[in-house]
Amino acid sequence: MSSYSNYVPPGPGQPVYIAVPMQQPRSVLSRLFSMFQWLAFAFFLMVMVTAVFMPSSLSGDPDNKLEERYHSLSKTATQKVAIIEIDGTIMDGKAVKKQIDKVRADDEVKAVVVRIDSPGGTVTGSDFIYHHLRKLVDDRKLPLVVSMGSLAASGGYYSAMACGKQENVIFAEPTTWTGSIGVLIPHYSVAGLMEKLEIEDDTIKSAPLKGVGSPTKRMTPEEKAVLEGLVTESFDRFKGIVKSGRPKITPEQLKQATTGQVFTTAQAMKLGLVDKEGFIEDAIGRALELASLNKDSAKVVRYHQPSTAFDVLMGASAAMQKSDLSTLFDLTTPRAYYLFALPTE
Repeated sequence: MSSYSNYVPPGPGQPVYIAVPMQQPRSVLSRLFSMFQWLAFAFFLMVMVTAVFMPSSLSGDPDNKLEERYHSLSKTATQKVAIIEIDGTIMDGKAVKKQIDKVRADDEVKAVVVRIDSPGGTVTGSDFIYHHLRKLVDDRKLPLVVSMGSLAASGGYYSAMACGKQENVIFAEPTTWTGSIGVLIPHYSVAGLMEKLEIEDDTIKSAPLKGVGSPTKRMTPEEKAVLEGLVTESFDRFKGIVKSGRPKITPEQLKQATTGQVFTTAQAMKLGLVDKEGFIEDAIGRALELASLNKDSAKVVRYHQPSTAFDVLMGASAAMQKSDLSTLFDLTTPRAYYLFALPTE
């Protein structure tokens, strides 16, 4: 029988009570998420309006070219010392190549300072930068001086060798770390985990050595030998580049310098990897000297990549469109690096 059968209506003069369901309060997380959605929508709308209605004169260079910016010395001078920056992890080297092209096209540039603050990166990207810096120096007959920031290691040091055989052209700050001359191919195996989960990799291959370095299978001695051969060849090239850029380095110094160790400025100077302790101003002074310029007859410039609101929008869109599968393939593809990395064992 329904519980309503015992219901007794209120008598005359008695109040009537109506049950109203209580609304559950929204959680803090729910309110924050809703706020984030509105903020994201507002930002997207603002960027779209700005990109559409902003005058072209204010929206950056439509050709996506680098802008020259004043750095130091005489603002009225026409002759220039150009700073080319190698900053962060080196991947393909294209950002540095844009700066090199800017210098190549400017006849008023009389010397170059390469400012390096990088742990290195891919073998190919590091060599790409080195090659184009050397070509710039040879074609334009420009003096090139290196200024090392907090870190100029591995591929960063490799790029510094574009200075050639000129003396006293590599400057490192007192707290710089440099060196880390060596090659590595990162490899991580999840084969043991797959066995525990009873997952088997039965990839079909055209030949036994196709797929060397796969993280889903334990590496065989033959596969390991293949990768070690690639590392050895890249390492020999690195040592050859160091010899060409540091012609006075002795065989014993080279042996000590190419253990993969990272060095302080004082240690690097003892090994012949660095010429002088100094800051970017000292490197600029040396560049002026080599180009027969003085502080009153030259200005120092650097290059900046302008970005527009539309660039920001397109960059965010590209990041969202990058597939997880593509990212996975990038992570599982063996790749050789001239890169300073902390040991894992």
